[in-house]
Amino acid sequence: MKYTYTAIFTEKGGKVYARVPDLNGCITTGKNLSDAIEQMTDAMAAWLCAAEDEGLPIPKPTQQSKIFCKNNEEMSLINADTLKYRAATDTKSVRKNVSLPLWLSNIAEKRHFNCSQILQDALMARI
Repeated sequence: MKYTYTAIFTEKGGKVYARVPDLNGCITTGKNLSDAIEQMTDAMAAWLCAAEDEGLPIPKPTQQSKIFCKNNEEMSLINADTLKYRAATDTKSVRKNVSLPLWLSNIAEKRHFNCSQILQDALMARI
């Protein structure tokens, strides 16, 4: 799933602190604004994956015009893609037993098809 939320960034003591008001506890820091945005993208994706996995409600994003921001803070929209995050971080493979008609299995074997890769590609196309 793809999500977009507003993050608030505050520079303090040579670091940039970031938080997403809509995602309780979704906070991080960076060396500079660019790094903080990158860190927040990762933190948001992790927060949202955990919520998806646990079946927790995922809040709707608040409009930026309704978010209070102090003078020393900056706001930015941040995108998080939980499917992309899972693909990059959850790389453990699991074995699945599938059934194929014998004729199809024979052709695949003769043509040296990688059935696991074909199944992965088909599943990703469906998602």
